[in-house]
Amino acid sequence: MPRQLAFDLPVRPALGRGDFLVAAPNALALATVERGGWPQGKLVLAGPEGAGKTHLVHVWAEAEGAAIVAAADLAGADIAALAGTGAVAVEDADRIAGDAAAEAALFHLHNLVLAEGGRLLLTARAAPAHWGLSLPDLASRMAAAGLATIAPPDDTLLSAVLVKLFADRQIAVSAALIPWLVARMDRSFAGAQALVAALDARALAEARPVGRALAQAVLDTLGPDRS
Repeated sequence: MPRQLAFDLPVRPALGRGDFLVAAPNALALATVERGGWPQGKLVLAGPEGAGKTHLVHVWAEAEGAAIVAAADLAGADIAALAGTGAVAVEDADRIAGDAAAEAALFHLHNLVLAEGGRLLLTARAAPAHWGLSLPDLASRMAAAGLATIAPPDDTLLSAVLVKLFADRQIAVSAALIPWLVARMDRSFAGAQALVAALDARALAEARPVGRALAQAVLDTLGPDRS
């Protein structure tokens, strides 16, 4: 079958509170973020790639009127203006370890936000003790933050994540395909994202529906069959 041009169109994930998939691995983290009352006004939301940290950040930011900034962008940001919002979410805070300018900017932001009684939410792949921060004062302040952890997905959550990822890309699949994929795919949030993206690209390129035959072909390219 001749291959068609596949256009890399933007995917628009649904990031509202009602779109957040709640299951055992993330229920406590969700409750902690929404409940507030964090120790010293700061909380680290930790979890694996694709776990829904960004989604939860957007839910919190919408409710609090908070600003959202990538940690890697802090060195060039107007820290005073960010702090002036009263509530700030910093994404991927662990990724700036060793970047002196970014670490200093986060330290400054932390102090300004909390001095005014604001709240600071940070996302990372692990707890602050594992970030490898170079600035001792920042490391100590991060260690004092509350911690909410999203665990790796169970079958229920992984199935729901697949359904949402397909819906975000407006891909219709049969209900039977979801458990079939869960039994064979890399059992991680990042694995689910990679699988759905690969299925989308191949379906577009070959003008085929996303069914079991196409899914098996894609799984063969991503890794060994788990059946």
